[in-house]
Amino acid sequence: MKTELITKAYQVAKERFAEMGVDTEKVLKQLQDFHLSLHCWQADDVKGFEVQAGEMSGGIQSTGSFPGAARNIDELRLDILKASSLIPGTHRLNLHEIYGDFKGKAVDRDEVTVEYFQSWIDWAKEHGMKLDFNSSSFSHPKSGSLTLSNPNKAIRDFWIEHTKRCREIANAMGEAQNDPCIMNLWVHDGCKDVSVNHALYRRTLKASLDEIFSIEQPMMKDCIEGKVFGIGLESFTVGSHDFYTAYAAQNGKMLTIDTGHYHPTESPADKVSAVLPFINELMLHVSRPVRWDSDHVTIMDDTTQELFSEIVRADALDRVHYGLDFFDGSINRIGAYVIGSRAAQKCMLRALLEPREKISELELAGEGYKVLALVEELKAMPWQAVYDEFCVRNNVPVGHEFILDIDKYVADVTSKR
Repeated sequence: MKTELITKAYQVAKERFAEMGVDTEKVLKQLQDFHLSLHCWQADDVKGFEVQAGEMSGGIQSTGSFPGAARNIDELRLDILKASSLIPGTHRLNLHEIYGDFKGKAVDRDEVTVEYFQSWIDWAKEHGMKLDFNSSSFSHPKSGSLTLSNPNKAIRDFWIEHTKRCREIANAMGEAQNDPCIMNLWVHDGCKDVSVNHALYRRTLKASLDEIFSIEQPMMKDCIEGKVFGIGLESFTVGSHDFYTAYAAQNGKMLTIDTGHYHPTESPADKVSAVLPFINELMLHVSRPVRWDSDHVTIMDDTTQELFSEIVRADALDRVHYGLDFFDGSINRIGAYVIGSRAAQKCMLRALLEPREKISELELAGEGYKVLALVEELKAMPWQAVYDEFCVRNNVPVGHEFILDIDKYVADVTSKR
């Protein structure tokens, strides 16, 4: 697309938004400071690099067998760099523990150390990327249906040790990048059918968390993530939303809001202003649930737009961190990265382009119809011209032009795997 046409369209959009009291140049600066945490597991369908890796288990499932998935750490890094080159702005990389650089060595999860992530730290520094991290309790012989909440002390202690070591690794990452590494803790613990020991499992989980968090790690931040259910764990989830919200509020931890982890009639956006008075920071895991936690690629749907709009309206830009969490193996995986990341950016852009103070004043004055009118009119405002300008300034393809880049990458790289 010709740059002069993009510039003309942006100038028109700039003037139109100015009439509504919105400074698009200020918004572009805010969007430049909007950093996604790209999830490494999109490139290989959550397989990781453990020697003992087998079928996925633990209430999650990746579907599809589109050709070209990353098979090793070099291919994964190449794919991440390619995707990043087509997404405007600068972004972080979110690693699961199973993606360590084990070099073919069998390293069990209670033995992992920063040694196996040093090459990631060096690679991220070389490419101007900061790292986030996750413990990995799923797809392991000792996963079963209960990990940190398991009454069996030997199994529970295994996962406690694993999580402690993950926090040490995250802290080392934070020290190396001079910016706290955010580590997400999610365990799949639950029951497939009727159970009577809910209280026991939750007391056990709380005790495990207390032990894990008893050691201060100053250059990492903990976030904890709840869920409604998982495949094979449909009847009861130990780490429910209520459990983790209460624990985060009481213990000063970050709460993770995963857009796929709620009942379909619930609004993840509404959780933002509900918990922020009690919790200092939030982590988002943005995906698209289709009937369940299916982790489809993020698009500009109402749920995602409402989530980002609520963050801006709550004046919480400096209290929320943004991660992606979809893993679709049924389509081109690089394309999925780019589509999902750009969709999240576009939703944030539209949220920032809202004349929030004006609409708020109208609502407080009881002018309900004017609020509805402006919110509806904003949907048709030329926000896309602002996003195109953002792409130009970041020297990435505009519009659907990234498709040609991905096709070339397929021909040159992934088709040969």
